[in-house]
Amino acid sequence: MAAPEQTRPAIELKGISKAFGPVQANKDISIRVMPGTIHGIIGENGAGKSTLMSILYGFYKADAGEIFINGTHTEIPDSQAAIKAGIGMVFQHFKLVQNFTVLENVILGAEDGGLLKPSLAKARGVLKHLAEEYELSVDPDAKIEDLSVGHQQRVEILKALYREADILILDEPTGVLTPAEADHLFRILEGLKREGKTIILITHKLREIMEITDTVSVMRRGEMTATVKTAETTPEQLAELMVGRKVLLRVDKVPAQPGRPVLEVENLRHVDESGVERLKGVSLDVRAGEILGIAGVSGNGQSELLEVLGGYADATGTVRVNGQEIPLSGPGSDGRARRHGGIAHVPEDRQHEGLIMPFYAWENVGFGYHDDPRFNRGLLMDNAALQADATDKMKRYDVRPPNPWLPASSFSGGNQQKIVLAREIERDPEVLLVGQPTRGVDIGAIEFIHQEIVRLRDSGKAILLVSVELDEILSLSDRIAVMFDGTIMGERLPDETDQTELGMLMAGMTGATQSRSQGAGHA
Repeated sequence: MAAPEQTRPAIELKGISKAFGPVQANKDISIRVMPGTIHGIIGENGAGKSTLMSILYGFYKADAGEIFINGTHTEIPDSQAAIKAGIGMVFQHFKLVQNFTVLENVILGAEDGGLLKPSLAKARGVLKHLAEEYELSVDPDAKIEDLSVGHQQRVEILKALYREADILILDEPTGVLTPAEADHLFRILEGLKREGKTIILITHKLREIMEITDTVSVMRRGEMTATVKTAETTPEQLAELMVGRKVLLRVDKVPAQPGRPVLEVENLRHVDESGVERLKGVSLDVRAGEILGIAGVSGNGQSELLEVLGGYADATGTVRVNGQEIPLSGPGSDGRARRHGGIAHVPEDRQHEGLIMPFYAWENVGFGYHDDPRFNRGLLMDNAALQADATDKMKRYDVRPPNPWLPASSFSGGNQQKIVLAREIERDPEVLLVGQPTRGVDIGAIEFIHQEIVRLRDSGKAILLVSVELDEILSLSDRIAVMFDGTIMGERLPDETDQTELGMLMAGMTGATQSRSQGAGHA
């Protein structure tokens, strides 16, 4: 006898396998997602999450296996077939035309006939209804380029709903949102669930999994290791399932013992190549033996702050290291001069700024420090010394595989990050600038990276940490400064603030926090 309609999975994947050459991305994966639920999928980088969802959405074709939608065997050769099957996908990097309006983006590819006017009129009415029903309010005539990131994400969800999607896949949806925007997104998802929609949420944030999902599936090395009810598990158990060993989720550190100011920044201003002022009078200091965390939504001046301090961009203002002023433009202001001045820099984008991907690991470990007397024999580089140094660093930083003769491109994201960290931290800098230290990094490597940053702090060094991950900022930092639109909105101590207050500062809202900051006495 057939199963009752309401008990059929909205999605069932059976025996899905997919290989890219010798790499087996998915191995005999089976998963059932029940209708009207929020189902999380977590796993380390390379675990196969995105490949599996790309198969479901028609970007890839599985080598083996079957897809069932609402109990019906369904072939999904492309994304149009997925849309016809009622599947919509909201990508981490939005697929919107920036100079089109919201309305134009929503109907793009889903026009009714050759005339746009009737399609636009129909879409306007449908959008009004969807906005009211799901808290997805957005101006249909606004251009995408004028919308906040949170509102652009709403447009992506509206696009899927306009195409009558009953199943929504969201890939790392909160990566570019403020905490307030993330909370609003969760309310939207709960509303969609109440209306019977089925949500698949891909995220690496265990807190979000615990907060929003009904069920969670864990992937490791291309295989499905477990599917559990969220209410019956813990973040620690999920982390162990992801990595295959116990993982310390909280940063283990003793209270800081800050000393004298090592890095002092006064009235720092930077104008980009387009003539836009990105830093608008930033002032801050970082003391010996402390971590100053810079919180903020991406694009509010944090990247430019690191570039200027790291010697990659010119600026005006004053920067001192151990009381010695360093030039902000002209001769002596480049990254090499910064390194000689005691500043090490782990850039935000390891692949484009921190490494040369086709070069060997041992060459990357030496970049920027190849003029060290230990690595020179007269006019020639001592490659053997560089290779021995790289081998030692790779072992101490648990880079896998520990082979200095592999190109940087052969390592996973977490191991690439370890190569950069080993190069910079092991030079014993006075100041470490570190941007997005765990972006795209596996949970096991996150634990190691956090420990190394704390170890450097405890040795008396000054660390300026930039991260869009508020959990990371709150757990690693000894002080927190919040940036918005090129300015410092306020400064807080981690144990005297929370994500709500920081989120308001990140959104440029100061009025609601004035009384609190005055009471705390460290605005």
